[in-house]
Amino acid sequence: MGRAEERRARQRGGRRAAPPNRSAQAGEATSPSAADSTADAAAGQGRAAARRAAKGRGKGGRAAKNAGKGRIRSLFTWKKVLGTFLGVCLLGIGAFVVMYMMIKIPEGNAAAQLQSNIYKYSDGKMLTRKGEVNREEVDLADIPKPVQKTFVAAENKSFYNDNGVDFRGTARGLLNTLSGKGAQGGSTITQQYVKNYYLTQDQTVTRKLKELVISLKLDREKSKDYILAGYINTSYYGRGAYGIQAAAQAYYRVDAKDLSVPQGAYLAALLQAPSQYDWAVATDTGKKLVKARWNYVLDNMVEEHWLDASKRADMTFPVPKDPKAAPGMEGQTGYLVNLANAQLERQLMKEQNLTQSEAAAKVENQGWTITLNIDSKKQAELEKAVKSQLTSKLDKKKRKVDADIQAGAVSVDPKTGKILALYGGIDYVKHFTNNATRTDYQPASTFKPVILAAALDQGAKTQDGKDINSNTIYDGTSKRPVVGSDIAFAPENEDDHDYGDITVQTAMNQSVNSVFAQMGVDVGMDNVLKTAGDLGMDTEGLKAVPAQTLGSMGASPLAMAGVYATLDNHGKKVTPSILKSVEHKDQVIDLPDPIGGQVISKVAADTVTSVLTGVVDDGTARTSVRDNPKRNGQQVAGKTGTSDNNKSAWFTGYTPGLVTSVGLFGESAKNHSQVEMYGAGGLPRVNGGGFPAQIWATYMFNAIDEVTKFDLDTKEGAAVEKTNSPSMSNTPSHTPSNTASSEPPESESPDSSTSPPEGGDQSSKPPVSSSPPASPSNTASNEDDDEGQDGGGRGGFFGGPDGGN
Repeated sequence: MGRAEERRARQRGGRRAAPPNRSAQAGEATSPSAADSTADAAAGQGRAAARRAAKGRGKGGRAAKNAGKGRIRSLFTWKKVLGTFLGVCLLGIGAFVVMYMMIKIPEGNAAAQLQSNIYKYSDGKMLTRKGEVNREEVDLADIPKPVQKTFVAAENKSFYNDNGVDFRGTARGLLNTLSGKGAQGGSTITQQYVKNYYLTQDQTVTRKLKELVISLKLDREKSKDYILAGYINTSYYGRGAYGIQAAAQAYYRVDAKDLSVPQGAYLAALLQAPSQYDWAVATDTGKKLVKARWNYVLDNMVEEHWLDASKRADMTFPVPKDPKAAPGMEGQTGYLVNLANAQLERQLMKEQNLTQSEAAAKVENQGWTITLNIDSKKQAELEKAVKSQLTSKLDKKKRKVDADIQAGAVSVDPKTGKILALYGGIDYVKHFTNNATRTDYQPASTFKPVILAAALDQGAKTQDGKDINSNTIYDGTSKRPVVGSDIAFAPENEDDHDYGDITVQTAMNQSVNSVFAQMGVDVGMDNVLKTAGDLGMDTEGLKAVPAQTLGSMGASPLAMAGVYATLDNHGKKVTPSILKSVEHKDQVIDLPDPIGGQVISKVAADTVTSVLTGVVDDGTARTSVRDNPKRNGQQVAGKTGTSDNNKSAWFTGYTPGLVTSVGLFGESAKNHSQVEMYGAGGLPRVNGGGFPAQIWATYMFNAIDEVTKFDLDTKEGAAVEKTNSPSMSNTPSHTPSNTASSEPPESESPDSSTSPPEGGDQSSKPPVSSSPPASPSNTASNEDDDEGQDGGGRGGFFGGPDGGN
């Protein structure tokens, strides 16, 4: 064996840690070979020790790390976490006990908070002072027991058994307040009474904690009947009514002791949103919501065995009576005040996270000084225009239909969004519904510019790939089925007139239904409705069907004024505002800017304006607007509209500095249902080019201060001299459909000439037919320039005779 092999053997022996030589340990002499062997073993052992030391250092690092983790775990043992949690709970309980000891039940302050609101015109002149408190307390014993239960069923079914506080709901409310997520419902009747009578509507943590403590104390110290009576007598029900007695008179003209269970259920339902649920002014959505709430109340009463199921089944919704206007609200004042209050409520809901009920209570009779954007001179001009061009020509004794004519109008500054004048109806005292803001009538062909705006803004093309612009050629054949739609639709033109191939400009001038029905499909109805929403119309829930091109959705003069103001403002969004400033002794309300961002391109908006000048100068508003002697060269853009069955008629138009929308509505004087306006004012039919355009022109040409011209960024439309030839759309013409619609015939005979009809402008010429129209038949009706079948699921091909274009 060589030396190297011996050395390796010795190293192996060292790694095995052989025991040392006993004789060496005893101090005996050793041989050289034995010494070498010992030295080699020691070297091997040294190297092994080094390796073990290195491993030890690694293990020491891991041990140190594990020791750190152990120390962290030792800090968060379940005992310590539980102890900390219990400590926090004890601190919270201690703080609550201190609060409970310190906070006393205060004196009631609800009545003390009430004071008059002051309303002013934009120039600071007084409009009215509103603040007479309409409240009369009644004993709970004077309210029928079942009526009492309607309020418990609506708000707090466990009222008779709880301790006055909903801790879970209160906790959610506190968290939402801290996180800024908004108001949280779910408070008990006791908490709501405390908030109404002892505290304020402010959404703060301090107020909510006080509400909690006072509610607990009140529940211990007072009876449930005392609390329920206080709640019913201090709540705000809308119409300026505080308490159930005032509400019973305001809505049903009876005392609280004579209320029926269905009536009580409606009043109980009102407390959730008094302004939104007031039947006299509620939108279709509001009416559906309050009916659902009314049913919820009665169903809860059955569930709690407070009402017999058979009696519940026989109950019908008790439609409230029209409200009586408070003193100082006569004429147009009530309409202006209510719109100002509604806008302020919306702002408070957004800014202070209030519910609608809380916001309404915070606005009504709370000492606000509210300055409106209303220009007193323009307001007077608008009222005079309606009187001279409409109401003075109506004779209820001579023609019953004249009693059914309602007018609404709104005038807006497109540069600022200010509502400068508003006409809500004949008199707020006589007709509570504000015709300027109602949304239950169709805007008809005043919607057509929205379709063109969508086409231009999105660069839409016809079915055969041609760009859509004012010069594009479309087939104007009446009843021509639209191409490219999954839903069959073939609207009729005015007097069933066939126009043949015409430009978009001419189609707008004459409001040709067949052209815009096809254009809507070319653009895509989803895109059309999106543009309508961007411009300011309420399109939520509307079906994107071709019949919407005829303006079959609901809209108000206020909404249409906003849409056209956005066009006038070169595509920048205008949201009309009646509020100029709002002041209160202890708070400042920051009002949003009515002018928003660009919602359609400037070129698209300006092109629509250019096209709409043609409607005035060579279309359906010629007689009333173009030829008006007071026009004095003023440039005007606008559009007429008349819905199917002549239930509404419109003219919405604008100059560079002022936009006004005028609508006439057929409303039964007996039951407020929608009715036809045929024969009103001695005319065969009320058209957009008649009374609405005449009111518009009389007001506008007296209200504008100087003659102005549009500054348009476009090379198209009637306001621009034509330099290019029209682009031809090869969308095929179709044989007119023989399918009869469900619309009534027009009173005028169809124009037998080759030229298009003037289309509804009421002039001094005698009408073709002086007799009223026949009863509705299966012949499609037409507009002043643009009647056709209805759509949108509300008439014509989609469910009934009440369509619009």
